[in-house]
Amino acid sequence: MRAAYIPLLLIYFSYGALGLIDVTRDMWIKESLTLSPAELAGIGVWLGLPWSIKMVFGQLVDSVPLFGSQRRSYIVIGAALTAGGLLVLASAAGGRVSSIAPDQLYLTGALLIVIGTVVQDVVADAMSTEVVARKNERGAPRPDEEIRIELGMVQVLGRLALGVGIFLVAGLSGWLAQFLSRETVFLLGLAIPAFSLGSALMIGREVAERRPVNWRILGGGILFGAIVVAIGIGGVPYAQELVFVISMTVIITMLVIVTKDIDSSTRRAILFATIIIFAFRATPAVGDGFFWWTLDVLKFDEAFYGTLRQTAAFIGIAALWMFSRELTKYSVAKVLFWITIVGTILSLPNVGLYFGLHHWTEAHLGIGARTIAIVDAATASPFAQLSMVPLLTLIAYYAPPAARATWFALMASLMNMALVAGQLQTKYLNQIFVVDRGEYLQLGNILILAVAMGLLVPLSAILFLGRKV
Repeated sequence: MRAAYIPLLLIYFSYGALGLIDVTRDMWIKESLTLSPAELAGIGVWLGLPWSIKMVFGQLVDSVPLFGSQRRSYIVIGAALTAGGLLVLASAAGGRVSSIAPDQLYLTGALLIVIGTVVQDVVADAMSTEVVARKNERGAPRPDEEIRIELGMVQVLGRLALGVGIFLVAGLSGWLAQFLSRETVFLLGLAIPAFSLGSALMIGREVAERRPVNWRILGGGILFGAIVVAIGIGGVPYAQELVFVISMTVIITMLVIVTKDIDSSTRRAILFATIIIFAFRATPAVGDGFFWWTLDVLKFDEAFYGTLRQTAAFIGIAALWMFSRELTKYSVAKVLFWITIVGTILSLPNVGLYFGLHHWTEAHLGIGARTIAIVDAATASPFAQLSMVPLLTLIAYYAPPAARATWFALMASLMNMALVAGQLQTKYLNQIFVVDRGEYLQLGNILILAVAMGLLVPLSAILFLGRKV
């Protein structure tokens, strides 16, 4: 741990600590908005797009200094956007804006928060390589192995800072949601971007090298953004699906360009690896209907959800710390295979809760719905964190030597597009089997199909293509 690491670790910590508003936001959506689970899943598609064009923000941070700064200025901009989003949510929750529907204000506020977070995350990623000195105190080059070890340690510290941020606010988020008004909690969330601003003040002399603007990336990204905005506000039919297809076309085209000089056998292996990554991430969730059902039927409350999330966050940090090294010793296909199998098994208690499992366990074992939920969260939570290790390993292994940075940015975009694909599937499930506040008859069908697809889609890709990676 070194003083130079603190600014970027504060950014990662702030990202995790934004979970302070999570329970309040989820409760407010159920109580005060009219959005259905299908509509909320559709909004998730729009909120995932800024992460999918992360390379465009990276190009700005690398090539376009603002007020003479390529780091501080963008941190301030990102923090301001995040703060603006929180103020919009607070105004909506407090009923202070009557001219705009609360549903629209929610989308605006959430989008501002996401964009602000992406901008700061790009800066932190760039700083994570700059804080590692390439020369010693005498000006002589440091050994490559020593540099690689320190770069790895910075990445570990960054993930831990993120996890600690999530852990520290998870329980608090539930208690605040239970005892304070929705507006007050959103306003308290303004403390989070203040941490980011503090990191900007702590940055010493900036060491970033200004690179020439790559207009194919920046110009293309701006054009893409303009098309997305036009589609979004223009009322185009199937707007989310259209934007998804355009995004995938752009990313795949750029991946083909990046790998054009690689031999054909390696290109095939990259293709198969990419399909496995996409299939593993592109699985549907149940949607907000299950969360609403636990509130209305099982009588879970804000404080309990805070405890649930804090338990999951702690177990996730501990598992990442203890097992990430061991995961790298086994083949990626084998690790993802077993994560898929075990993850599916651990998702079954939630399905069982809907069909009354807790009544049987309480009568025969003295174990109620809350105990089942806590045990399920504790056992299933590490897998989201652990699955990132083999995925990142796969990406790193096939990174083209002459274009590693671009490759990582594009694969990060592709991984986020896989999540968008999962959101679209979540929307479709909730459109076919309609669930709404107090109407949960079809929820069981969604639970069963989401679990089945979460098993069959990645398993098929792994079994058919795993040996070729």
